[in-house]
Amino acid sequence: VESDAEQPVIVVTTNILGDVVENLAGDQFDVITIMPVGADPHDFQASAQQVAEIGDADVVIVNGAGFEEGLLDVIEAAEADGVLVFEAIKAVGTIEFGEGGHDHGDEDHDDEDHDDEDHDDEVHDDEVHDDEVHDDEAHDDEAHDDEAHDDEDHDDGDHGDEDHDGHDHEGVDPHFFTDPTRMALAAAGIADFLVENVDSIDADALAAAADAYVGELEKLDSEVNEMLAAIDTDDRVLLTNHEVFGYFADRYGFEVVGTVIPSGSTADGTSAQALAELAELIEDEAVPAIFADTSSSDELAQTLSSEVGDIEVVELFSESLGADDSDGATYLDMVRTNAERIVSALTS
Repeated sequence: VESDAEQPVIVVTTNILGDVVENLAGDQFDVITIMPVGADPHDFQASAQQVAEIGDADVVIVNGAGFEEGLLDVIEAAEADGVLVFEAIKAVGTIEFGEGGHDHGDEDHDDEDHDDEDHDDEVHDDEVHDDEVHDDEAHDDEAHDDEAHDDEDHDDGDHGDEDHDGHDHEGVDPHFFTDPTRMALAAAGIADFLVENVDSIDADALAAAADAYVGELEKLDSEVNEMLAAIDTDDRVLLTNHEVFGYFADRYGFEVVGTVIPSGSTADGTSAQALAELAELIEDEAVPAIFADTSSSDELAQTLSSEVGDIEVVELFSESLGADDSDGATYLDMVRTNAERIVSALTS
C-alpha cells in the first residue's frame, strides 16, 4: 500500500479497528489495515511487506490483550524501535474470560467497583473528549440496568500479554468490540492518543470526527437494546463457537451457557467428551441455536448440531468484518446484523 508522504501513517492490526480508525482519522492519516476481511486474528501471520509496514508506521493501533496472537513479536519489535503503539483495550473496562453474562452473582461485583470515574480517568484525562462523549452513566441509564455491567471493571491495568498464556478460560477477555459502548470508549481513547502524540494533525478536526463517530456508536447501542427487547430474560442465552461474546453478554444481560471450543482462541480445539456434554446441555436447556463465527470454521458447530438435531447454526460476525457487499461490511453493520440474527434465532 502506497502511503501519502504528506500524512502520517497509522497501521491497524484488525479490520474491525481499521474501520473505526478510518472513521476517526481517515482524513488526516494514511490508514493501513493489516488483516483482510475474513481473517482469523488468532492465527493470522503477517507477510514480510506487512511486517515492514508495521515497523515503518508513525502509529500502530492494536486490539491488545494478546488478541493478535501471530503478531505479538512483530508489534513488540516495532514498539522497541520507537513506533508509537496504542492498545485499544486499555481504554475500556475489561472482564475475565467466562465472566460475561449475568450468572455470576452480584455479591462479587458491587456497584462501587464501577464508578464512572474508573472509565473517565482511564480513557481521557485531557480536554478533547471528556464527559460529553463517554460518560458511562449515560450508557447505563439509556441501555439497561446495572446487572448487565456488573463485571465491567476488573483491574484494567492487568491486561498485558503475560496474562493470556494458553487462552484457557483465564486472563482478560480481549473481545471488547462485541460491546459498542466499549468500542465508543476505545474510539475516544484512540483519538485522544493521536491528539496527544502526533503534532502535525488538526486536533479540533480529529476531536469533531471522534465525537461524531462515538455518537453513532451510542445510537447503535440504543438500537441494539431496542431490538433485543424482543427476547425474554429467560431466553437470553448464547451457545457460541468460542469465547467471543462475553462483552456482548455483559452489556445486554445474556448468559453464555457454553462454547464449542472452550477457549478465547479459535486456534484451540475441543474433545469428544466436551461436545457430548454440550449436546446434553443443549437438550436440557432447550438451547435453540449455536452461534458460529464467519471468520473461522464452523465444522465443530455443525458436528454438534448434527448430533443434537433440530438446532440451528447461525453465523455471526465475531472477529472480522464481512465483505463490502455483506451485512457486516462496517463495524456498525456487523453489530447491528449480529443483534438481528440473535433476535431471530432466539425468538423463532
